[in-house]
Amino acid sequence: MASPLPNLESVTTIREDGSRPFVYPADVRGRFALARRACALLLIAFYLSLPWIPVGGFPAVFLDLSNRRFHLFGIVLAAQDMWLLFFVITGLGFSLFFITALLGRIWCGWACPQTVFLDHVYRRIERLIDGDAMSRRVLAAAPMSPLKAARRILKHTLYVLVAAAIAHLFLAYFVSIPTLWGMMSMAPGEHWDLFVFMAVFTGILYFDFAWFREQLCIVICPYGRIQSALIDDNTLVIGYDSKRGEPRGKAGTAGAGDCVACNRCVQVCPTGIDIRQGLQLECIGCTACIDACDDVMTRLERPRGLVRYDSQNRFAGRATRWLRPRIFLYGILLVAGASVAAWALSTVHAASLGVTRIQGSPYIVDSVSIRNQFLVRLVNKRNMPVTFVLSLDGLPAGVRQSGFEQPVTVGPMGEEVRPLILQQARASYTAPFNFGVRVRDRKGTYVLERQSEFLGPEARLLREEEDDLRAKASTH
Repeated sequence: MASPLPNLESVTTIREDGSRPFVYPADVRGRFALARRACALLLIAFYLSLPWIPVGGFPAVFLDLSNRRFHLFGIVLAAQDMWLLFFVITGLGFSLFFITALLGRIWCGWACPQTVFLDHVYRRIERLIDGDAMSRRVLAAAPMSPLKAARRILKHTLYVLVAAAIAHLFLAYFVSIPTLWGMMSMAPGEHWDLFVFMAVFTGILYFDFAWFREQLCIVICPYGRIQSALIDDNTLVIGYDSKRGEPRGKAGTAGAGDCVACNRCVQVCPTGIDIRQGLQLECIGCTACIDACDDVMTRLERPRGLVRYDSQNRFAGRATRWLRPRIFLYGILLVAGASVAAWALSTVHAASLGVTRIQGSPYIVDSVSIRNQFLVRLVNKRNMPVTFVLSLDGLPAGVRQSGFEQPVTVGPMGEEVRPLILQQARASYTAPFNFGVRVRDRKGTYVLERQSEFLGPEARLLREEEDDLRAKASTH
């Protein structure tokens, strides 16, 4: 089945000479606008609140890079646990595929941070200071005057302040709110690296939301370009019912369709497209054209839905197939990704154990024994001291252990790296063998296990060496 492709020959916000016409979308009211506003406010509140909400003694989301601890809603990941995030990210990716195949670019129009902050914060500020779309367009074309300068200074000052607030809150996810506040109370030179980062990040946010805007979605973001590979003619998208609307004509024109060519759908579009020309790359699924057209249809006492959520098949008069191969494929991948992600996170414990061989020779042979040396790393992810007990499984009789004979206490969010030395008498050694390192907390709430191997030379070589030594001793 052919995927719907853009009908426009060029990008609407880039002129033929390469210049960029600034878009002044008109404000719109309606059921979708109200729902999107509520959704955006909830998402902004969620973003603002996560660094403040304590879970297990830490913020709900706290990416503590300095201590290599990552706190996610009570789950604590150490640096060696980061491989688990691969499965989480994979699950989220398959979720996006599945949702896009069903509902199109609902992520872009309803939940993408670019859309949320641009439409519901920055454009709110712009409309408050500069007025509606017509007033903004007239003000932009007018020569500089004291009133225009005052408005520009006020608007861009608020833009910078909001960008700085977003950037500082973003930093709080990595350093925590109390630490961030302490840094803000100090001179910039005390933490110059973070100060430079905040200045650059604030500048990028300001540039994006004050000027670049929809160009990020059209030029940089790859999601709009891959949507044609993810959706088909059965996907729910925002479209125009050309059978009902065409031919266009003013109200009362004989033989005209329901579209009165008011261009209200174009005026409210944040990317400047005409939805009547079909599905286009620039459409972010914001629903503004639906509310605008519904408002016009209501005033004309005509049925709403000339522009609506529907599939391309329905717009063409065919039935929509909700269950189709790509839905099954993406659904299976989604379930598989979510299952593996859930399993991976379920394996996370309140501590982690690592066993590595000390660098250098894999084993040491002397006149009486063979020795292997290991480093055991214990990481405590709890916000309280934990005492660990280490035991070894699968050791042959006679193997001596040096290190970890006594329980080891690791402080809150701390780690201990200690040597573990195993020795076996030459006469008892026959071949390399595997053994298990088992660590449990003193209360026995969980057990961590790692497998390792005791290495040594071939037993035949040892015997030949001993025979040579005995032969030399007898000759003397």
